[in-house]
Amino acid sequence: MLYGQNGLAGVSSWLTSAPERRPSLQEDLRADLVIVGAGYNGLSTALELRARGIDAVVLERDFAGSGASGRNAGYLAGALGLEFDLIIRRLGRERAAALVGFYDEAVRHVEKLLPQHRIDCDYEPTGLLIASVHPGQEARVRHQAEIGRELGTAARFLGQDEMRERALPPAFLCGALNEIGGTLDPGKYALGLRKAAIDAGVRLFEGSPVLEIDDGAPVRVRTQHGSVTADACVLATNAYGPDLGFLARTVLPIRVSAIETAPMSGEQREALGWPNREGIVTAHFVLESYRLTRRNTVLVSTKRLNYSYGSCAPERRDAAACEVLENLLRQRLPVLRDIPVNTQWSGWVTFSGDTIPVIGVEGARRNIFYASGCSGHGVATQTLMGVLLAERVQGKEHELESVFRRKVPKLPPEPLRWAVSKLLLSAANFLDARTDRKVSRAQKSPRN
Repeated sequence: MLYGQNGLAGVSSWLTSAPERRPSLQEDLRADLVIVGAGYNGLSTALELRARGIDAVVLERDFAGSGASGRNAGYLAGALGLEFDLIIRRLGRERAAALVGFYDEAVRHVEKLLPQHRIDCDYEPTGLLIASVHPGQEARVRHQAEIGRELGTAARFLGQDEMRERALPPAFLCGALNEIGGTLDPGKYALGLRKAAIDAGVRLFEGSPVLEIDDGAPVRVRTQHGSVTADACVLATNAYGPDLGFLARTVLPIRVSAIETAPMSGEQREALGWPNREGIVTAHFVLESYRLTRRNTVLVSTKRLNYSYGSCAPERRDAAACEVLENLLRQRLPVLRDIPVNTQWSGWVTFSGDTIPVIGVEGARRNIFYASGCSGHGVATQTLMGVLLAERVQGKEHELESVFRRKVPKLPPEPLRWAVSKLLLSAANFLDARTDRKVSRAQKSPRN
C-alpha cells in the first residue's frame, strides 16, 4: 500500500513514482527571475513569463507536482463551496461577485490551457455538487445555491427527486450543483504543465531544496550545491513558505488526507449508480469529498484537518485521518463496504485569515512576489495566479487582481496560532459529529 511519503514510493495514487528527474542545481546562475516551487503556481508563472521573453529558473525541492499539486482530490472547482456570507461581509456584495467571477474564470482558463499545451489529464466537465447527508443541512445547501446564483455563478438547487433521477448514491439527499468545472487527474495535470514549461525553455531544477533567500537587489536564492541570482523571486511554495521564513503570519498550512479504493467490480459499479460522475462534497463545516476516477475507483478526502505547531509542513501521513475516511466510505457508500482501500496519503493546503487568496510582495527591496491561500481551490486558482504574478513581476496589475486588494488579517504568533487553530478545528469537528450522529440514528430507526 502506498502511504504518500515524499518522492520514494510516490506521493499519492496520482503520482505513484517520480518522473525522470531534471538535474539538480550544481552551479551559480544568473536569470531574470527565480521561482521557488514547481507546482501549478510556479509552473504556470514560468510558462507565462517565458511566453513574454523573460528567462525564469524554477527550483523544486523534490519533483514538479510532488506537493499539493500531486496530492489533491482533482477538482477543477469554480466558486461553489466558498463561504459566500463570510466573503460578502469581508468584501461587500459587489467585490464578492468579482471574486466569484475570478474563481469561475480560473476554471475556464485551465480548460483553455489543456488543449493549448496538449495536456491529457482525464478532465471530465461533470460539474460539482454540494450535498446534504441529513435533512438539517438542506437550508444550508439551498442558501449556497441561491446566493451563489445571485453572485453570478451557475448554481442550482437539486431536490431529493432530482438527486434520485440522477441516480446519485442515496446517502446524498439534496444538493447545490455548479455546472462549471469538474474532475481531473491532478498528477497528470501537474506533469503536463511540467512538460509544457520544459518544452518552452524554462530552466527547471529538481531535487534542489532552497536553503536561503537573500532578499537584496538582486535576489540570491541558494541551494546546497548552487545559487540563482535574479532581479526578482516568486514564492510558489504554498504551504511550504513558512519553512523558508516567509508568510507565517499570512497563511495557515493545514494538512488534508485522502484514500482511494481498489477498482470496483462490475457489480459494485452498477450498484453504486452515479452515472454522471459529479464530484461531491458535503455540507459539513469540514467537508467530506467523494469522486470517481478513470481507474474505476472511489476517492474520499478531507473531513479531518490538522495544523502543526509553527506552521511547519512535515511529510508524513495522518493515519488517524485516513482511518476516519475509510469509515466514512463504508457509511456513505454501503455497496462498497467490502472493497479494499489501496492507497492513503496526506498533503498540505493553505488558508489566509479571511479564507480569501492572497497575492503580494515581500522583502526589503519589494522584489519577492507570492500567491497563496487557495483554501482547497488550488487546481484552478493557482494556475490563473500564474498570469497575475507574471503581470506583477513586469510592474503591471492584471484586471482580475483588484479583488484581492485588502488588508489581509495577520495570523497570531505562536503559541496562540496553534491554540486558536486547534480550537476552531475542534469546534467544527464537534458540530459535524453532531450531524453525523443524527444520520446514524436515522439509519437505525425502524422506519428505515
